Amino acid sequence: MPFKSQAQRRKFAQLLVEGKISNETFEEWNRETGGKKLPERAKRKTAAPAKKKTKTRRKTKTASAARKRRS
Repeated sequence: MPFKSQAQRRKFAQLLVEGKISNETFEEWNRETGGKKLPERAKRKTAAPAKKKTKTRRKTKTASAARKRRS
Protein backbone atom coordinates (compact mmCIF):
# COMPACT_ATOMS: atom_id res chain seq x y z
CA MET A 1 0.00 0.00 0.00
CA PRO A 2 1.59 3.30 -0.99
CA PHE A 3 1.84 6.33 1.27
CA LYS A 4 -0.90 8.91 0.80
CA SER A 5 0.90 11.91 2.32
CA GLN A 6 4.19 13.18 3.67
CA ALA A 7 2.71 13.16 7.17
CA GLN A 8 1.95 9.46 6.87
CA ARG A 9 5.48 8.77 5.64
CA ARG A 10 6.91 10.64 8.65
CA LYS A 11 4.65 8.70 11.04
CA PHE A 12 5.82 5.39 9.60
CA ALA A 13 9.44 6.50 9.91
CA GLN A 14 8.79 7.33 13.57
CA LEU A 15 7.18 3.91 14.14
CA LEU A 16 10.21 2.28 12.49
CA VAL A 17 12.60 4.10 14.83
CA GLU A 18 10.49 3.08 17.84
CA GLY A 19 10.55 -0.54 16.63
CA LYS A 20 6.76 -0.82 16.24
CA ILE A 21 6.97 -1.80 12.57
CA SER A 22 9.58 -3.75 10.67
CA ASN A 23 12.05 -2.33 8.18
CA GLU A 24 10.54 -4.58 5.49
CA THR A 25 7.10 -3.02 5.99
CA PHE A 26 8.46 0.51 5.71
CA GLU A 27 10.52 -0.34 2.64
CA GLU A 28 7.55 -2.06 0.96
CA TRP A 29 5.35 1.02 1.40
CA ASN A 30 8.18 3.28 0.28
CA ARG A 31 8.83 1.17 -2.83
CA GLU A 32 5.14 1.16 -3.81
CA THR A 33 4.92 4.93 -3.40
CA GLY A 34 7.87 5.45 -5.70
CA GLY A 35 9.04 8.98 -6.44
CA LYS A 36 5.60 10.56 -6.32
CA LYS A 37 5.20 14.09 -5.08
CA LEU A 38 2.95 13.61 -2.06
CA PRO A 39 0.78 16.27 -0.44
CA GLU A 40 1.61 17.33 3.11
CA ARG A 41 -1.76 16.09 4.36
CA ALA A 42 -4.23 13.72 2.69
CA LYS A 43 -7.72 15.09 2.14
CA ARG A 44 -10.80 13.13 3.06
CA LYS A 45 -13.00 11.95 0.27
CA THR A 46 -16.32 13.74 0.13
CA ALA A 47 -19.46 11.65 0.19
CA ALA A 48 -21.43 11.48 -3.03
CA PRO A 49 -24.66 13.47 -2.87
CA ALA A 50 -27.68 11.33 -2.10
CA LYS A 51 -29.94 10.62 -5.03
CA LYS A 52 -33.46 11.94 -4.82
CA LYS A 53 -36.08 9.27 -4.60
CA THR A 54 -38.81 9.79 -7.14
CA LYS A 55 -42.27 8.58 -6.42
CA THR A 56 -43.59 6.21 -9.02
CA ARG A 57 -47.01 7.08 -10.25
CA ARG A 58 -49.74 4.65 -10.94
CA LYS A 59 -50.70 4.52 -14.58
CA THR A 60 -54.10 6.04 -15.19
CA LYS A 61 -56.46 4.60 -17.69
CA THR A 62 -57.03 6.63 -20.79
CA ALA A 63 -60.50 7.72 -21.81
CA SER A 64 -60.49 5.38 -24.82
CA ALA A 65 -59.58 2.38 -22.65
CA ALA A 66 -62.40 3.23 -20.25
CA ARG A 67 -64.91 3.42 -23.11
CA LYS A 68 -63.83 0.02 -24.41
CA ARG A 69 -64.43 -1.60 -21.04
CA ARG A 70 -67.96 -0.18 -20.82
CA SER A 71 -68.99 -1.68 -24.16
